[in-house]
Amino acid sequence: MNRPTRKHTVNPAHNYWRAHGGHISSGSSPFTKAVPDNSPMPNCRPTEKHHPLVSICIANFNGESILTECIESVRAQQAYADCEIIVHDDASTDASVDLIRTTFPDARLIVSEQNVGFCVANNRMVEMASGKYILLLNNDAALLPDAISSLIGTAESQEVGGILTLPQYDWVSGELVDRGCFLDPFYNAIPSLSPGVNDVGYVIGACLWIPRSLWQRIGGFPEWMGSIGEDVYVGCVTRLLDLPVRSLDSSGYLHRQGASFGGNRVVSGKLESSYRRRFLGERNRLCLQLCCTPGWSAWPMTIVHATALLLEGMILAVWLRDSRPLRKIYIAAILGFLGLRAQVSELRRQIQALRKINVTGYLRGFRFLPQKLRLLRRHGKPDLVD
Repeated sequence: MNRPTRKHTVNPAHNYWRAHGGHISSGSSPFTKAVPDNSPMPNCRPTEKHHPLVSICIANFNGESILTECIESVRAQQAYADCEIIVHDDASTDASVDLIRTTFPDARLIVSEQNVGFCVANNRMVEMASGKYILLLNNDAALLPDAISSLIGTAESQEVGGILTLPQYDWVSGELVDRGCFLDPFYNAIPSLSPGVNDVGYVIGACLWIPRSLWQRIGGFPEWMGSIGEDVYVGCVTRLLDLPVRSLDSSGYLHRQGASFGGNRVVSGKLESSYRRRFLGERNRLCLQLCCTPGWSAWPMTIVHATALLLEGMILAVWLRDSRPLRKIYIAAILGFLGLRAQVSELRRQIQALRKINVTGYLRGFRFLPQKLRLLRRHGKPDLVD
């Protein structure tokens, strides 16, 4: 899930890349000079001689124009010899598959004949993975050169393994986007921006590090979610297990926000999103409210959440003089949640049975001012596109 950029800290790595002849723009990559075109690529397939420590899983759909920069950033890693790359192509209609086969023949490629969505794609890749650790990496993201070594160093020093991420920087401007996120009472993301605040509510799925054993314990992404909110789910379940969810202060990754799924970015000072993205987000956050909230308050909070969504949709429809947001986002999200109620209730039963943390400890990952009020004050009414 992507979050709107907020001016804060400029990534110091940008000066490094500019000094070496790269630029950050929507059409060029700072990693194009990191690995010469004729450089040999180590075989990252798990063979008798190579047991990867890290499996880097990249879900791709129509990413021909951005995928090379993502994979080149992995090849440029100081710890690349410890990695394998797995790419799931989700029935792309561009030349993504040919690009991977010809340019990155050592990447383990899954070619889906049907578009199955982000959750299924990642579940398939982790099932194939051989590494002790998994790094889920968006195809519109690129790692800084010490990213993997920083994550390995932290993970190997932890007494108990949990979820990790790196500071996220905007691809074009280099501004800090987040150091992980907290959650508001309705499971909307609140970016954490302060260095030294390492324990967070969840981390963005564009760069999500998790021990493979923990992924298997959680059961991966719920496939009914499709996309949007799956990273919140694994973060919340990890915290329910009383395991750490942390962001490192060092290294980082660049991200073209919204490039892989569209929308949810600031354009000319206004927040832009799509109807489908907003529908999935609102529906899935209702599901998360019921599924992950510990204790007796889960159902009352879910009812409050649904009521607030309906009121928000009505206000937005009047404000925009357009009933489509109410119909296509808010009413559709509530009906979608009701259609999934049995599955979500059963999932709640399973994960709450595993809970190791008390309610107070779980709520440390939350902040109590609704994030939508902050966004409304900063950006005004959202622009919605089909």
